Parts: sequence; structure tokens; C-alpha cells
Amino acid sequence: MDEKSSSFTVTDRRKFTLEGDPRDEGATEQDSASTPADNTARVISFPKQEEPEPAEATPQEEALAGPSAEESAEQHAAYQQSSREIDSMLRQANAGGEAAPDTTFEHVIQSMYFSAIMAMGAGTEQGQQPRIDIVGARQSIDMLAILQEKTKGNLTEKEQQLLQNALFDLRMMFVEITNAIAKAAHQPPPKKK
Repeated sequence: MDEKSSSFTVTDRRKFTLEGDPRDEGATEQDSASTPADNTARVISFPKQEEPEPAEATPQEEALAGPSAEESAEQHAAYQQSSREIDSMLRQANAGGEAAPDTTFEHVIQSMYFSAIMAMGAGTEQGQQPRIDIVGARQSIDMLAILQEKTKGNLTEKEQQLLQNALFDLRMMFVEITNAIAKAAHQPPPKKK
């Protein structure tokens, strides 16, 4: 390989020499370079650094990089084939039953909506104390809000309205529950008799 060296000049601009004597302020760089005992200017040469060759990726780095487009296409085709086989088996087992509908954007919204409602205690049987997972509910609501932000301008009017209504309902329920929790926290515990 051809190694080329690059160089640059360092100029000492201190007001005193190494011996402590005042420097001559009128000296030029050329004068300084000609007096090496004064250490005012030095030329430093560095060999040109070679760019390292890319190393082979470790298995962890390959996993982080994700699948190639070809691998994704193959996996998608395999997934579609498996889905068709499952649908076929279900139709044979349930003669006369309807085929499962394709998953739509509305299904995604409904899934997150019901997840948030369940986390806020909506699935509690009558007479039971509701179990509330306020953090889980908030995460589901936040995911819907992210979905709303990231899909702006790409939704039909019906999809946009469904998402907006779901977020409104969930946020209202969340505020009611958190207010009730805060109110209960400020009340003294009941006295035992």
C-alpha cells in the first residue's frame, strides 16, 4: 500500500521562551522556524491512516440489523401459506361456519381499546373488587395516541373517527379513575370497631 504522510506546522505563540526570556514580538514564522533552539515552530508529519476494513458482523449485530428484504419476503410468503392452511382446517372442522375476517385497522384499535378498558377494571364480575392496572391502561392509551400521531393523513374518515372516539372515551375513564384513586388516598382509613 502507498503510505502518504501529511504534515502541519505548530507555531508557539507564548510570550516567553523556554528559558524565561521575553520573545521578540516582531519575529515572523519564517524567522521562528529557522531558530530551532527557540522551539517556536515545529513541523510534525503523521503517516496517513488507513481506513479499517469492515469486520464481519457478529451474530448479535446481525440480529440487530434485521432480516434482508429477501428474507422478509420469504417469511411473509410462509406466513401467508400457514394462514391459508389454518383457515382450511378451520373450515373443515366447522362445516358451514364463516371464515375468519381479515384483520383491519379497526381491529387494531378495538384490541388496544379493550386492553385499556380491562386494565381499568371493566372485566370485573359483579360483586368482585375491580382490579385496576393504571399503568397498563396508560400504556394502552399512549399506544393509541402514538398510532393516531403516526397515521395522520393516512386514515379514512371512519378510521380517524373511530380512533378519536376511542381515545376520548379512554382518556375520560382514565381521568375519572385517577381522580377516584387520588380522592381515596386523601381520605383517612375507616376506623375499626
